Amino acid sequence: MKYAENILQTIGNTPLVKLNKITIEVDALVLAKVESFNPGNSTKDRMAVKMIEDAETDGRLKPGFTIVEGTSGNTGMGLALAAIVKGYKLICVSTDKQSKEKFDVLKGVGAEVVVCPTDVAPEDPRSYYSTSKRIAKETPNSWYVNQYDNPSNSLAHYEQTGPEIWNQTDGKITHFVVGVGTGGTISGVGRFLKEKNPEIKIWGIDTYGSVFKKYHETGIFDENEIYPYVTEGIGEDILPENVDFSVIDAFEKVTDKDAAVYTRKMALEEGIFAGNSCGAAIKGLIQLKDNFSSEDVVVVLLHDSGSRYIGKVYNDDWMRDKKFID
Repeated sequence: MKYAENILQTIGNTPLVKLNKITIEVDALVLAKVESFNPGNSTKDRMAVKMIEDAETDGRLKPGFTIVEGTSGNTGMGLALAAIVKGYKLICVSTDKQSKEKFDVLKGVGAEVVVCPTDVAPEDPRSYYSTSKRIAKETPNSWYVNQYDNPSNSLAHYEQTGPEIWNQTDGKITHFVVGVGTGGTISGVGRFLKEKNPEIKIWGIDTYGSVFKKYHETGIFDENEIYPYVTEGIGEDILPENVDFSVIDAFEKVTDKDAAVYTRKMALEEGIFAGNSCGAAIKGLIQLKDNFSSEDVVVVLLHDSGSRYIGKVYNDDWMRDKKFID
């Protein structure tokens, strides 16, 4: 008989799917790494379990403890699955920018959800960074995950996602394109692929309102780059330790409107029901088309499922309100 001992054993080995219509103007073989096939419907399942297991190993996380983390939703889901299997309580701290579906799903899998305002500085005591640290400090027998600076985040993708992509493309991958938030995915996958072949290009997709692109190009952390944006899951107003700028060849910025429009376009043209940052990754890849040739194999990682965005990107009223559609 073939079966998994628990739901965590079904994480990984997600499919690589050729894109046929949405990237028609790109002169290369474009393959999507569809991470919504993970049980928590996102790539964050990988690093959530890795961070927990590493903390258990070195004693930071003990039986009966409470896990505390700031999350835009997907990491929280991965942590929740692991918490259920392993017997921990979970408190997720998020922002009011995130979709209601994300909060409902987190509550559905037993997490306590604390919602903070989006448009405050990271050091503001109301921010979700500050609030998650405070809750961890005030909660007895708790462990603060800190996915932004936790090295197990990028290590999970170095050990799992990178090797999967290398093996699935038979080592023929020439470019890797992915949205950047905590930096774990691009840094872990990028480091593995560069070790296999230093010629592989690693492209990070950023959003307007985030500091990554300018910092990468100039070394300047420009607070004037920071302003509110709608796209969920990518971009930051801080520099997470998990972003290894040395393995990233370049960043490309995508507008909120384009990210939303291309998310829906991918569902209609490819049948891939993906999340908001996935549309940004696709549009960013298309904006970079002049960098690709017919011999190239371009892999774009699609972080999560569209089920998290039913009330936003996939809702006509919301799209009209944001002036993303007529």
